[in-house]
Order: sequence, then structure tokens, then C-alpha cells
Amino acid sequence: QRKNPFSSDDRLASKPAHTHRGDPTYGRPPEGSRTEQRGKEAHSHVGKEVEELCLIIRRTGQVGEDGHVSVTFGQLFETYVTISNKVVGILLRARKHGLVHFEGEMLWQGKDDDVVITLL
Repeated sequence: QRKNPFSSDDRLASKPAHTHRGDPTYGRPPEGSRTEQRGKEAHSHVGKEVEELCLIIRRTGQVGEDGHVSVTFGQLFETYVTISNKVVGILLRARKHGLVHFEGEMLWQGKDDDVVITLL
């Protein structure tokens, strides 16, 4: 509609053109929008859940010879599932940020109960 010469909608004409991959605003909501605010709130909430997960690992795990605290996925799942049912997603986020380490791409209850999760 922005390129349509017959469009009389002024709101469309005032919007910026599409951004491209190199642009710092690419894939981001407009500054000051409600979408941007919701994204910031969600990011903050997930960050708090990652912190809580790390605290639980520290409390329930055992300190190894290397000085790192480790816990099995089964033990962590049983402890953390009463707090949040998103334990696997939070673990993946924590690994992405370099806070924990475990083998494999995904953890499944039952199948991966013996996988060791190490708090870095």
C-alpha cells in the first residue's frame, strides 16, 4: 500500500521502508511500541527464571573435583518442576548464555534422567 499511488492512507506513507539484514533495527519492533515493551518484560522474566534455575542447581547439586556444581537432569527435573514446567526451555537458555553445560541437544524426562548438568 505504501507504493500504491491510489492509496489515500497517510499512516502507511509515513512508515519507514522495510529494513534489511545489516540494519540495526532489522527484526526489532519500533522503539517505544507496546511490542517492544512486552519483549523487554519477557526478556526480564526469562532472565529471572534462569537465575532461579542456577540457584536451584547450586542448592541441590554436588561440588565436583573441578569445583563446579553438578546435578543430574532427573534430580533437577523433580526439584524444579514444582516451580516451573518449563525446566528444559530454561536449561537451553542458560546453556546459550554459558551458565550451564550438558551433553545433547535436548533433554527428555525419563530418557535423560542420568545426564549431568554442570553449573559454570
